[in-house]
Amino acid sequence: SLGCFSNNELKKRLSKRSAKPPAPIVSRSTSRTTGTVPSSSSKRENTTITLDDSFIRQQALAAVWLFQQHQNGSLLPFDRSTSVQYPLPSSTKKKKYPRSSSSRPRSLSSDSLPQPHHLINQDLKVDNLETKHFVLVHGGGFGAWCWYKTIALLKEGGFEVDAVDLTGSGIHSCDTNSIASLAQYVKPLTDFLEKLGDGEKVILVGHDIGGACVSYAMELYPSKVSKAIFIAAAMLASGQSTLDMFSQQTGLNDLMQCAQIFLYANGKDHPPTAIDLDKTLLKDFMFNQSPAKDVALASVSMRPIPFAPVTEKLSLSKANYGSIQRFYIKTQEDFAIPVPLQEAMINSDPPQQVFQMKGSDHSPFFSKPQALHRILVEISEIQSKQV
Repeated sequence: SLGCFSNNELKKRLSKRSAKPPAPIVSRSTSRTTGTVPSSSSKRENTTITLDDSFIRQQALAAVWLFQQHQNGSLLPFDRSTSVQYPLPSSTKKKKYPRSSSSRPRSLSSDSLPQPHHLINQDLKVDNLETKHFVLVHGGGFGAWCWYKTIALLKEGGFEVDAVDLTGSGIHSCDTNSIASLAQYVKPLTDFLEKLGDGEKVILVGHDIGGACVSYAMELYPSKVSKAIFIAAAMLASGQSTLDMFSQQTGLNDLMQCAQIFLYANGKDHPPTAIDLDKTLLKDFMFNQSPAKDVALASVSMRPIPFAPVTEKLSLSKANYGSIQRFYIKTQEDFAIPVPLQEAMINSDPPQQVFQMKGSDHSPFFSKPQALHRILVEISEIQSKQV
């Protein structure tokens, strides 16, 4: 209420108040007023009362000052902080201090830094691209589920994305052991491409043996594929099979051989029908840089790899397969398809451009999803040309 008075009125009222005799002392023991001379303990109580009066006067003056500042329109804005805010010296007004009182430096985690896809998508106009449609093809044992991070990032950037489950993979109901050819294995992908409208093109992305599936589709539907991207994938030459490619790494990676479990649905006197992977070796073999949650997802989702498609040799022509731009993404910490094997495929039939992903295992969609996204977007912006 003192804030309603001017400075002169306030001083008068405060001087009148100080001229009054001391208030009667209240005894704590009897709760009655007395007129006797206060004892030493009572003097201490009276001293406390005097200090309280001084504090009240200071508070009253502060209230008057705040009221005047409000009237003049120069009142400082209120802060959510409970601390008192004082005007800063002119030399320090431009400085910004962190609100946290912790002296520990903040962790530069991916959550505290600007995310690469945010920076990329900021200026990208996907409608100006030749195609904004990605089709993702998983590798052996995987399914469309493995692309969940990549799908989310691309869709956030305005791209259209489809991830297929190859025959006997993911949620496809076919028994893996019954797959007898590469054509049967790739049928969900070729069916998808066949249904595309006239003039509609997509960017095919293949991982692992999904690279051979992409190559097969490129040969059949060259007019519907704008670009092909091979991620740590089997990028085969004509007349070569995926098994031929893997046989080149004999001595390069004994871990892969230890992880393979051949299945013989038709009996041991017949060729294998599928290849399973030892789940206890998945972390070291394929996910040595991936988060534990993604390793757990893979361990309960991966299915056997059909054996027949792995042994089938591709027939690729320059007119069809060779007319499409190819890009290769190398995974530097890959124990499934080691870098020397990736480089051997690249040197055998060089693509238009090679990208390297440092710190990525065989599954960059798990271990380096944002870096992978950045490369995919960059490739989508490259102008197509007749190869």
